[in-house]
Amino acid sequence: MTDVTRILSAIEQGDPHAAEKLLPLVYDELRQLAAQKMGQERPGQTLQATALVHEAYLRLVDVDAGKAQQWNSRGHFFAAAVEAMRRILVEQARRKRTLKEGGGRERVELAGVDPVIAGPTLDLLALNEALDKLAAKDPRKAELIKLRFFAGLTNEQVAEALGVATSTVDADWAYAKSWLRVEMSAEARRPVSS
Repeated sequence: MTDVTRILSAIEQGDPHAAEKLLPLVYDELRQLAAQKMGQERPGQTLQATALVHEAYLRLVDVDAGKAQQWNSRGHFFAAAVEAMRRILVEQARRKRTLKEGGGRERVELAGVDPVIAGPTLDLLALNEALDKLAAKDPRKAELIKLRFFAGLTNEQVAEALGVATSTVDADWAYAKSWLRVEMSAEARRPVSS
């Protein structure tokens, strides 16, 4: 049993000091995941990777809530961390789309304007809606997308986390990517309702 698994078990048992021991062990990995996700965000993002890690960690190890989280393994904990980060980023994107927060407008500093056209950016809300639809249709494929996209896991790591063969993950990955591409392009063509 690894140190992380042992501490997760202690948190489940209600040990109030176990959460303090967990963060130093998982911080670097969570920080890498958050930095990877933040790198895919649109320019002008105000949330930093460190803040994302801390917010996700607080949601995962909320000992004050009185309800201990239960994780089967280290992989289960990191899958939960990825899901928490995804939810935080989606909440942030929704908040930025509200009229009070600028209604989808982006602030551009003129001093930092680069005439080079940047690559495509990801519409996180469209991805979230597409993932919700895919989860209703096929939860395993939706989980695979979350683990590949948000956690940056390889197909072999996803296969281990989901308890399926790598060949199954390869086939599911090919299908899920195509399905998301079609769903998100259809979403982009739909008129925006206010």
